[in-house]
Amino acid sequence: MSEAAELTVDETEEFVTFNAGDQMFCIKITQIREIRRWAPVTALPHTPPDVLGVMNLRGAVIPIIDLSARFGFGPTEPRERNVVIIAIHGDSSVGMLVQSVSEILSIAQGQVQDTSEVRTSASSNYITGIISSNDTMIRVIDLDAVLGKPF
Repeated sequence: MSEAAELTVDETEEFVTFNAGDQMFCIKITQIREIRRWAPVTALPHTPPDVLGVMNLRGAVIPIIDLSARFGFGPTEPRERNVVIIAIHGDSSVGMLVQSVSEILSIAQGQVQDTSEVRTSASSNYITGIISSNDTMIRVIDLDAVLGKPF
């Protein structure tokens, strides 16, 4: 492979876009293990309101959080059409309930705009950048900030 071709591949990142709280967000595709349809979860006592419970995923018990509630947009009423994004977080997996998954974007690194100067609240610390696509502003989330540091 030529050096020019290698640079082009390295400068492009892929993101999966999704809706949570009627807002557009995205995360890097490399952080996603799989995307599943919503299925009822087993609730656990004394968990925060944004932790819906746990799900059995091929023998592994994984926590499921409501991303809309985590961002302060209010709880998502789980419906059959909602999806759970199973994200890789450290050595474990975590499920995030979202309204829907939209598309995969291939973005040049220069298209992700920094938001450090406009961060004003705790929830905005979850955002590492903004992508403008088809007149839509898509927020890039920081998975470690949203889920906490991996164990």
